[in-house]
Amino acid sequence: MNATKKVAFYTLGCKLNFSETSTIARNFKDEGFSRVDFSEKADIYVINTCSVTENADKRFKTIVKKAQNVNPDAFVAAVGCYAQLKPEELADVHGVDLVLGATEKFKITDYINDLSKNDFGEVHSCEIDEADFYVGSYSIGDRTRAFLKVQDGCDYKCTYCTIPLARGISRSDTLGNVLKNAAEISEKGIKEIVLTGVNIGDYGKGEFGNKKHEHTFFELCEALDEVSGIERLRISSIEPNLLKNETIDFVADSNTFVPHFHIPLQSGSNDLLKLMRRRYMSELYVDRVKRIKKVMPHACIGVDVIVGFPGETEERFLETYQFLNELDISYLHVFTYSERDNTPAAEMDGVVPMKIRKKRSKMLRGLSAKKRRAFYESQLDSTRTVLFEGENKKGYIHGFTENYVKVKAPWNPELVNTLHTIQLTEIAEDGLMRFEFVNEKAIAS
Repeated sequence: MNATKKVAFYTLGCKLNFSETSTIARNFKDEGFSRVDFSEKADIYVINTCSVTENADKRFKTIVKKAQNVNPDAFVAAVGCYAQLKPEELADVHGVDLVLGATEKFKITDYINDLSKNDFGEVHSCEIDEADFYVGSYSIGDRTRAFLKVQDGCDYKCTYCTIPLARGISRSDTLGNVLKNAAEISEKGIKEIVLTGVNIGDYGKGEFGNKKHEHTFFELCEALDEVSGIERLRISSIEPNLLKNETIDFVADSNTFVPHFHIPLQSGSNDLLKLMRRRYMSELYVDRVKRIKKVMPHACIGVDVIVGFPGETEERFLETYQFLNELDISYLHVFTYSERDNTPAAEMDGVVPMKIRKKRSKMLRGLSAKKRRAFYESQLDSTRTVLFEGENKKGYIHGFTENYVKVKAPWNPELVNTLHTIQLTEIAEDGLMRFEFVNEKAIAS
């Protein structure tokens, strides 16, 4: 291939998608392509799609149009979850040349030999039960942290979710390969690794093409804790029923795992949890939060919650609201329920009008702001470690403490990708935390 060919990427959705885009980008680099920003002229534009975000098809069309405005002759490829679920729909979008499903996305460079525009989108997708092999990936770029994929797919059958249809069965990377990728990340001078997957607490399953767990998630944590050069390890999101006491206690004593957990709840009503086919009741969730706070009082706990699920009466919504209000958590990620094709929930009775879904969503977002503020206030005057990011945001540099408090200071390029001990002093008007350096007066001035 001609070494001057240029490729650009656009990623929608989750951290896992970002890690996979990075791996696909490295494959292009190996084929002699140079990577440019999506806003620049490229020979090929690759869009990594997501099925979870609302209006996924509208977003996709807008992004395709963006690419065509920059270069009408460019080759446009769609990969990812939406490409697996609705390949024909994406192929019908004007300007799309290639759509690759779950098993094909990592082989994209095999499909683009001539880069000539197609009259209509070419689809290569599989039946999702063929997605039974594992491709490891991790993302690096201008970030101070890397997203390291350790697991893919999901065996849970939550009634609202298309991810098992888009990504297939639960399967994992081998422990050896995860450690190899972590060492590669460390060698690049990156200080923080975020562990990602679809259901990472299920790690170990399918590692050898079957359901036998050769290693557990806890053993994965133990092994990663030994990787030299990595200052921080963060667990991205873990199901409450898979977050065991041994893992919580290990994080509390670990040098590198940080006191930050993101635990999906989805509803505080046990009736709704049953309708959603979640694998726990609200009592277990309370137990997990209490356990974390007992061994790490300063831990940050984030919560996913869905509003407007079928059968969510006013009473059940208020049950969720009160449940979250009384829980010692730090912030919420609020998702307004939207119907998905081929899911049991889309056929359920008790549909909540969109106007009410939006109103409830707004109430929970208000609660999240209150929770975050209270958590930040609880951290005032404490001494923490901050890792600074690489971007100049309107004259400020931002960073996160180990327990996920976001801080800001006047821009100083020398701080990028460095760790410092700080004391949290006040909450600024924009809600971010100001601080003073501890024993580093020279930098602070």
